[in-house]
Amino acid sequence: MDRLKIYSQTDLTELISYREGETKLGECVQLVASLDDLAASSAKFVLLGIPEDIGIRANHGIAGAATAWHPALKALMNIQSTGFLRGEELLVLGHFDIADPADTSIKGLEQKVQQIDELVYPVIRKIVAGGKIPIVIGGGHNNAYPIIKGTATALKRAIDVINIDAHADLRPASGRHSGNGFSHALAQGLLNNYGLFGLHQNYNNTHILEAIVGNPNIHAVFFDDMLQSPQPPAAFWTDLLKHMDAAPGLEIDLDCIANILSSAMTPSGFSLNEIRRLLLTPLKKFSYLHICEGAVTLIDGRQAQTTAKAIAYLISDFIKSQQ
Repeated sequence: MDRLKIYSQTDLTELISYREGETKLGECVQLVASLDDLAASSAKFVLLGIPEDIGIRANHGIAGAATAWHPALKALMNIQSTGFLRGEELLVLGHFDIADPADTSIKGLEQKVQQIDELVYPVIRKIVAGGKIPIVIGGGHNNAYPIIKGTATALKRAIDVINIDAHADLRPASGRHSGNGFSHALAQGLLNNYGLFGLHQNYNNTHILEAIVGNPNIHAVFFDDMLQSPQPPAAFWTDLLKHMDAAPGLEIDLDCIANILSSAMTPSGFSLNEIRRLLLTPLKKFSYLHICEGAVTLIDGRQAQTTAKAIAYLISDFIKSQQ
């Protein structure tokens, strides 16, 4: 049965590589026994895993994003605890156990994604209502919708979101899959300004491009335009942030980074260090961070152990810049 598994210290101890004279992040992070204990914790950030790729498969993508959570958590827990990042700033909540549906047709997968929505958004709402900042490791980009819904319902207002992504994920809001989370959020009045950073001209269809042009609340920066400009990505990033409110959500689809293993892996995209530089430049406070679509192993056999460490870098950079 689908559920939220809340972690104990035993769950983390199994992941930590202990060494005499060193202290790892996993030895210092906070834990809770139940969701009701969140508000009492002094941690500002709450880490949550959604290891599934059902939404990706429902969008005709390549399965594998379910493999990112545990290796990424292990990489993060083995970061050194120092004055740069001690660990007590972070509460590791746990992850969602999500079973595959019996019906794995597109319709069956879409119905399962709707069930995942209903499982995820109340937990995000509880985290945000407790004054915390969720950090979510996916999983497919379908989970943007319940994260936005949970954040917006906790704050009792529509929120702004920036999505660093090669794809706009604005496919029609019929059914549920990884390509239409933002369409649903817009249609339900949960998403106000939607900033897109790094879109690829080659991989967004005419319907999506028309939707972007036709909505004054959608602000898009194309990767192709950045390639043709002498300005660095940071300059475009600064301009995009001007359209956002005081605390937008932040989405990072790992297919925006060149050669990171994902369903839509690309040889052309941002470098990891370019994205790290954006995170480490504290021009804006964010209401949440969602890192999605990355994989350690894809169903077609491709593997990349470095995905986990890339995710750990992004999370540690985000925490450092948002404190």
